[in-house]
Amino acid sequence: MQQHPRTAPGPTPEDAPSLEELEAEERRLVFRRFTHEDAWALGSLLVERARERRAPVAIDIHRAGQQLFHAALPGSAPDNDAWIARKRRVVERYGAASYLVGARFRAKGTTFEDSSRLDPDTYAAHGGSFPITVEGVGVIGAVTVSGLPQLQDHRFVVEALEEFLRRSAD
Repeated sequence: MQQHPRTAPGPTPEDAPSLEELEAEERRLVFRRFTHEDAWALGSLLVERARERRAPVAIDIHRAGQQLFHAALPGSAPDNDAWIARKRRVVERYGAASYLVGARFRAKGTTFEDSSRLDPDTYAAHGGSFPITVEGVGVIGAVTVSGLPQLQDHRFVVEALEEFLRRSAD
């Protein structure tokens, strides 16, 4: 289970992707469209990958303020749903991945909690929520995972998005 943001350690510098790598992910992982069926297919892919790894996660997909997909796998807890909501709000507010937002604050020598002036009970710039961006439209929603350490949550979502978009292009 994830820790409170004031005590949660960040990833070690050797593990953490650079801001450039994180920003490149966002430029690369863009949809041509994103429908209810796409949300179901992406969510189902995330569930399948989580089951393979026995990952104790909750998974959520929102579009335009509506929850299109939600799953809670064995080992997840109600706290994961609270983390999902807090991380998703960061994506909605900043239009960027929750991990990238936190990394931008860390790159400035501070933390999101200390410098954003946002309530940490409402917003969490911890990895695991990624914007759903549609070509020519912009950010329309977020796909969020909670239950692993923040960098693993982030990478888990990115891997699933890469696979989903690769399949969609075939």
